[in-house]
Amino acid sequence: MMWVFIFLTAFCALAQGCPKIISRSSWGGVPSKCQAKLPRSVKYVIIHHTAGASCNSESACKAQARNIQNFHMKSNGWCDTGYNFLIGEDGQVYEGRGWETVGAHAKNYNFNSIGISFMGTFTNRAPNTAAQKAAKDLISCGVAKKGINSDYTLKGHRDVSATECPGTNLYNLIKNWPNFKA
Repeated sequence: MMWVFIFLTAFCALAQGCPKIISRSSWGGVPSKCQAKLPRSVKYVIIHHTAGASCNSESACKAQARNIQNFHMKSNGWCDTGYNFLIGEDGQVYEGRGWETVGAHAKNYNFNSIGISFMGTFTNRAPNTAAQKAAKDLISCGVAKKGINSDYTLKGHRDVSATECPGTNLYNLIKNWPNFKA
């Protein structure tokens, strides 16, 4: 009976255009201490890069997600990783704060946005095709699940804060994605 549930869950995710999302428990994340909840359907999607090491295998990306969470919680004193989702160059999505919890990724936008961060530094190169597809599929999934407004606005972190994030090459790429507005 359990396999029927797993099959139906996977089928529903694919039907909504949702990519596989590696859960916090699967990548070894510590429990979140965050309390603030996002509204049902957010208006913004903010794209970031972690400006650190990139990863291109599931094991490396899980380790990198743990490193990011550790830095955000221990060095920054945050209740969890700052991002709602992380994207690896293994083409997978890693759950951060998820669809329902307010992030700490873009001051003045956290309470009405989903923060998606590509793991790596994308100043001199763009993320690979698999990572780009995972991010686009995640956004489509969010719209289908009504976690993101259908008329959302896509922005790079630099559009809402004085930063080089998400790196010049990634920023130039997302300028051509649907709903982008600087």
